[in-house]
Formats: sequence, C-alpha cells, structure tokens
Amino acid sequence: MLIQNVFLVLFGVWLITLSVLFYWLFRHYADLTKDVSGKNLKQILDKILSAEERNAVNIRELQKNIKKIYENEKFFIQKIGIVRFNPFKETGGDHSFCLAILDGKNDGFVITGLHTRERTRIYVKEIKKGILDSGLSDEEKKTIIKALRSKV
Repeated sequence: MLIQNVFLVLFGVWLITLSVLFYWLFRHYADLTKDVSGKNLKQILDKILSAEERNAVNIRELQKNIKKIYENEKFFIQKIGIVRFNPFKETGGDHSFCLAILDGKNDGFVITGLHTRERTRIYVKEIKKGILDSGLSDEEKKTIIKALRSKV
C-alpha cells in the first residue's frame, strides 16, 4: 500500500508540473496569436516579421535624427561666463557686468554693461573661436576665460 501512495504522489507532482508547463506554453501561444484572425503559423510569423521591419525603419530614422542633433549641437549656446565689477573705484558698487555667451565652436559675443549714476551703457563685442582680441578690457577677458572653462 505504501508503494502505491508514493506512486500516486509522484504521479500527482508530475501532473501538476505538466499542467504548469502546458499553461505557460498556452499563454505564450496566446501572446503570439494576439491580433491574428486565423491563428495559423504563417500569419503569426508574418505579423512578427512586419513588426520587426517597422521597428528597423523607425530605428534608422531615430539614428538619423540623433546624428543631426549631434551635428547641430555645436551651434547651440554651451558656455556662459559672467563677471560683475565696479569700473569707478571711487563711487558705487559692482553694478557693471560682462556676460560672455559662446557656442560649441567658441564663437559668440560678450556684452558689457557700464553703470554710472547718470546712465548705463551697453556694448557688444564678437568673439571668434575663443580668440581674445586686444581691444577687450580685463573684465571682458576674465569673462571669456570663465565662459571657456564652463559648460551649460
């Protein structure tokens, strides 16, 4: 009687194992045949292949777009530097400023605002390839150097 009970238990475990495996197989087949009307193997494979082709086309388009973005990014603002200063040591505070804005190729401009009691004057000077022109003030040179070291 004991051998029969062991055999029945083993048979029950085997039956449960097969049931679980069959359920997993059935779920996998149901996922494959989703949205396929006749549910034959040719339709399933055609559906998978057409989805793969669409995905490949989309991936190629995304790669082209990413390449364009990388090519254009060097023209975006990437480096900024700002320095506040007092051009007139005897009066006022640090109300004047220099602001340098550069792109990925170190081209851009520096804006200088000189503040006095009567008015504020604003000057703009162009920067090419990060070259410091001799016509720049010390504050403008500091601002450009600060911008060259920064990354937005």
